[in-house]
Amino acid sequence: MVSIGNLSKRTGVKVPTIRYYERIGLIAPPPRTDGNQRRYSPDALRRLKFIRHARDLGLSLESIRDLLRLSAHPDRPCAEADRIARDQLRETRDRIARLKGLEAELERIVDCCDAESVAECGVLNALAGNGTG
Repeated sequence: MVSIGNLSKRTGVKVPTIRYYERIGLIAPPPRTDGNQRRYSPDALRRLKFIRHARDLGLSLESIRDLLRLSAHPDRPCAEADRIARDQLRETRDRIARLKGLEAELERIVDCCDAESVAECGVLNALAGNGTG
């Protein structure tokens, strides 16, 4: 059994976030000591690591909740987990495509700015909708 501070250090999840996950039911509220300190089990540690990894992959809290529900039934088919992962992959690829578009636009703006004064600045003119060189 570990304290909330120790759990935070071992998972990289901040203490307020751990409390939030308890409030919304992603992790069960742990038993408390006579001094009213939370004490987390190894299962809570594993569950929080799962949640942290899923968040690092960009999964929503609702998707994580669904995956945790699925993980509680090891004999069920994994089609739903696959669907959640595929949806996240599609969203990630869409986000990457949008970011590449932003990168290209920023490169164009920066490359076109060779002015020496703000009055002629290509970056500011492009952002104002006045185009660039």
